[in-house]
Amino acid sequence: MSAENIEKFLSEIAKSLHEETFVKMTLGNYRGNDPYLQKILTRLIKTKKGVRLFFLYKYETRDTAKNYSKNKGIKIIRDFLGKDFFAGHLFTTKNNFQLDIGKKRRSRLNIGKPTFKAKPDLNHDRNKSRLIDPNSFYLKALGITTDSGEIRAKQQDKWKQINKFVETLNNLVKDSTLKEKKNLKIIDMGSGKGYLTFATYDFFKNIIGIDVELTGVDTKQQLIDLCNDIAKSSEFNNLKFVHGFIDDYKLQDIDVLIALHACNTATDDAIYKGIKAKAKLIVVAPCCHQEIRPQIKAPEMMKNILKHGIMLEREAESITDGLRSLLLEEQGYSTKIFEFISTEHTPKNNMIIGTLKEKEFDSQKISEQIQTIKDFYGIENQHLHKLLKSD
Repeated sequence: MSAENIEKFLSEIAKSLHEETFVKMTLGNYRGNDPYLQKILTRLIKTKKGVRLFFLYKYETRDTAKNYSKNKGIKIIRDFLGKDFFAGHLFTTKNNFQLDIGKKRRSRLNIGKPTFKAKPDLNHDRNKSRLIDPNSFYLKALGITTDSGEIRAKQQDKWKQINKFVETLNNLVKDSTLKEKKNLKIIDMGSGKGYLTFATYDFFKNIIGIDVELTGVDTKQQLIDLCNDIAKSSEFNNLKFVHGFIDDYKLQDIDVLIALHACNTATDDAIYKGIKAKAKLIVVAPCCHQEIRPQIKAPEMMKNILKHGIMLEREAESITDGLRSLLLEEQGYSTKIFEFISTEHTPKNNMIIGTLKEKEFDSQKISEQIQTIKDFYGIENQHLHKLLKSD
């Protein structure tokens, strides 16, 4: 009976794919040799090669994404069932099918009422009035939206941050010398899981219609592999993720540098890389202002204010980002510092913008102002200043 139930389960998968009633499928109860693999999630995606089966391999600390033809996908499921995975759950618009395989390969196949009455829409909404389509495949693969394109409750803040960032970056590009360019080279230093990287590429490539070459750089190889898998499955051909550290990554010939929430002096490394590459636009959102605080010697007039830890911390953050802004201006950039999203969505929300100017500027006057500020607070070292002076 075990083999019969497995074959029935596989037959229902093939039938639902043929009749276009397939919604999704999961494999669980893993007993294979990989100590970290936990389950596999499967859904359909629409690619240039046609509709394919997308497999998301869920590990303890990472995810891996692959897509296959329908026939190959069914073969992979067949090879897994009863050998590595001992449970399967198929969702169709007609019925749910729950397969459980026990000892000695005895199995049970339960058939229930459908959870989903309609199959997911595989077509992306390309309505240009929308910044980001919540039904986009990469948002589902990254766990921001559900199979039906609804924003997950726990991801509402991330969703707002994604949309606000894309809107902000679009406005910054339009207000810079890049506004007439039909192609953009963008680097995202410290891309992490790639939420904003994917959205940036999708927006400029598919909504605005600009040729984009975008590279995400991060130190975690597992995230690099996951993001590259999703980019490939999304057919984002000019989006890639590479392993590297900000301070030693070779960078040249770029239009836009992004570095969001790079810790401590990593933000300085990113700004420095952007300046040396003559990026037309530098966009950073600093995190963890640790360098300046222990150096500050409170001026006499401010001793009784800065004796409080929280006040000293806030003062250190303001001085750090203010110096970064002035150092950008010293190098020929006009700057802005603003809150790009409310603190209720993310506590680190200040954004520093540097836009390369075409006009002449007085760098000496700015240099003197920077040194005056450092002397006033007794600051000996500021990482970005030291990098620029070393040149």
